[in-house]
Amino acid sequence: MLESALERDLPVLAICRGMQLFNVVHGGTIEQHVEGHRQPGVAGAHPIAVDAQTRLGEAIGPGTHVVNSRHHQVVDRVGHDLHVTARSEDGYPEALERSDKKFAVAVQWHPEDLIENQDDAKRAFPGVCGFSLTTNT
Repeated sequence: MLESALERDLPVLAICRGMQLFNVVHGGTIEQHVEGHRQPGVAGAHPIAVDAQTRLGEAIGPGTHVVNSRHHQVVDRVGHDLHVTARSEDGYPEALERSDKKFAVAVQWHPEDLIENQDDAKRAFPGVCGFSLTTNT
């Protein structure tokens, strides 16, 4: 489905394992296990640095953001046509984008779990996908 969506230039927002699949579909590889990233249930697991002048940077703002983390696998070699647009403090890719498509973004964390409490997570969806979220706050 991902390959078909990319071929048709449909919007893609890949989250967590979706980012890993996004990378592999583009010929990248995955490091099978890293310590310190898997922290289920922790909203502020670790900071990331988001690059300016990227779709993600435009949506949530460039600079440091604190994200959650459920994964123990990370992107190793970045796939063809992909650009790393955010990194963890220990240097691992936390977001990837494909600039030749209308919208093809992947993030390693779960912004959908953070929309109730973090403004930048709320902005991730409408900012990059063009739709709005309604929350019960």
